[in-house]
Amino acid sequence: MIRLAVSGHRQLPEQTARVVDAALRAELRRHADGELIGLSCLADGADALFAQAVLDLGGALVAIIPAHQYRAGLPESHHSTYDALLARASDVVRLDHIESDAEAHMAASLRMLDAADRLMAVWDGLPARGHGGTADVVRAARERGIPVTVVWPPGAQRG
Repeated sequence: MIRLAVSGHRQLPEQTARVVDAALRAELRRHADGELIGLSCLADGADALFAQAVLDLGGALVAIIPAHQYRAGLPESHHSTYDALLARASDVVRLDHIESDAEAHMAASLRMLDAADRLMAVWDGLPARGHGGTADVVRAARERGIPVTVVWPPGAQRG
């Protein structure tokens, strides 16, 4: 069994979402020979692509929900995807934060790392745009000795 957490950029341009999805699926297939468990906050972008790929490969999805108001803070266009993924999660961990803010998001990422064997980071290698961004999660994983696989294929651009 392997538990893979994800952190990555949101609001990916359509072409970037396609190449990231393909790269994530290729990387996940490398781990799909045993029981695969994916940990995700289900946000738009990398989180949702990862979650769907885990499910498509027959893995189990654990949803980590940062705050009570999390869904309301996601783009409305993502609500149906979020709802569908959440409904398919085998386990849902809800943090006690009320507001969906940077503190709640970082807390959720740290909670994922608590349960992860590896972090898959959909990351361009640049500093985080705000506290709790992908660079912060990568740093936290490395500080904990959790291996990090960076997924940023050629042609990918940050939104």
